[in-house]
Amino acid sequence: MNLDRRIIFYIIAIAAVILYGTIGSYILGQSGNFNVRITSWVDAVYFTVVTISTVGYGDITPVTELGKVFVIVLIISGLSIFLSAITVLSGEFLSARVEKIYSGLNNVNRKKMNRHIVLIGYDSANEILSHKLKAQHRNFIIITADKPTADMLRKKGYPAFLEDYTSKSDLEKFNLDKATDIVIDLRDSTKAVYVVLVVKKLSNKTKITVITHESEAEAHLNDLEIDNIINPVTIAADILEKTLDRDQDSANGETE
Repeated sequence: MNLDRRIIFYIIAIAAVILYGTIGSYILGQSGNFNVRITSWVDAVYFTVVTISTVGYGDITPVTELGKVFVIVLIISGLSIFLSAITVLSGEFLSARVEKIYSGLNNVNRKKMNRHIVLIGYDSANEILSHKLKAQHRNFIIITADKPTADMLRKKGYPAFLEDYTSKSDLEKFNLDKATDIVIDLRDSTKAVYVVLVVKKLSNKTKITVITHESEAEAHLNDLEIDNIINPVTIAADILEKTLDRDQDSANGETE
């Protein structure tokens, strides 16, 4: 649920609690459930707001069991909704502020990017490769469009950036023309082909490697004259074929 929907949800929830309290206190207030009779809607709204806010002036109090149960439900529901709204919305605000500050720091780092390795996407190959590059203290960055992945990588000390890698304006921030290598590793091979087109517009000289798991995508990438196209499935099949050939040759030799 995004921020706008959360705001609408909590506005509706708060309005529902106030409506419940107003109508309930108005009806019960006319039936002798409070120490004074509530005979106007203004008094009903006033009692509801005072109760939910826990100010408790004491001028209107429940005197029957039904009235007390009503007030208990009103306080619990009111406080729950208000506290949840404050917690969630303030958390979103702080998260946005932290992200803005982090982006500001990243803008400084981006200007220093030179002769760096760019990993676009964080599928299996780039995940293992990033571990090796970090262990070797290499100059590299990771660009991902998945926020949980970016947050996880940042917490572990990786130079991860949350960007739309299909956007030319987003990728041009990373000085791709000054990078030594660009490795594209996306689960969606069709998207990988599109990213290659964007990357080639930003950098004609940088060596590009693409990891793909589909033969059809591999054919399209060949047409784009990519430096390296790696298909783990094809590589595994080739290795297996050679192994099977050796086993068969050995078996034939023993037979003869």
